[in-house]
Amino acid sequence: MNISFEIVPRSLEAFEKQYAFVQSLDSGINIINVPDIQRFDIRSWELATHIDRRKYRFIPHFRAIDFKIESGELYRIIEQYRLDDILLVTGDPPEGLKRSYYNTDVIDLIRAVRRRFPALNIYAGFDPHRQGLQHECHYIQRKADAGANGFFSQPFYDHRLVELFAEHMDGLETYIGISPVVTPASQNYWEVKNHVKFPKHFRPDYDWNVEFANRLIDSAAENDWHVYFMPIKVDLHKYFERIGLAKACQRSHSQCHRQERFELFA
Repeated sequence: MNISFEIVPRSLEAFEKQYAFVQSLDSGINIINVPDIQRFDIRSWELATHIDRRKYRFIPHFRAIDFKIESGELYRIIEQYRLDDILLVTGDPPEGLKRSYYNTDVIDLIRAVRRRFPALNIYAGFDPHRQGLQHECHYIQRKADAGANGFFSQPFYDHRLVELFAEHMDGLETYIGISPVVTPASQNYWEVKNHVKFPKHFRPDYDWNVEFANRLIDSAAENDWHVYFMPIKVDLHKYFERIGLAKACQRSHSQCHRQERFELFA
């Protein structure tokens, strides 16, 4: 089982602080995901030189609306930073008119990048809260048909929903999203912004979120899934000291040892 940790690049100092925390865990985390967020100055791929890529797989996110396929700009970045893995998402249009963007469809971008880099690991996202189950699963399949190797999900908060999607993700490398929500304000944000419907028994506190995360980790170990931590506005030490990552590694020992990187541009 792979365990991924997302670090949001609010600043280089903030990134280095969370990266140091990941290194201190020594608990089977073997992937660093970095989203690309328009309001921050640091682009996701620029962190390639700040990560020990002998120890961690580095997966920067790219927003399709930031790239015109014909320009070849994304190809140049992949080659310049010697990327082995990327995650392609649609991306939200910028607020106001401060930055230009393109009407690039993420499926078209996946297909184009796959043609250019046949051996590249291309991941895509899926959102269990965005639309109906069948519609989202059809969208996932279209991305897979275009050339996506696997998928990273938005966070789940209901194990029943995980099981429903798992039935449709058979044969696809799938990372189940885990993002603790420990305040009522954060819960309200997820409900309004991302249309999350929390189960009736949900509580926005550490106890509920730790218990739920450990349950998902156990399910991942049993079902050949992977997990994707997105810790947002949370006390990292307070949360992760109770997360059973070592237990998951013991149950899935073949994937928790150091993973050799595939040198795409050797």
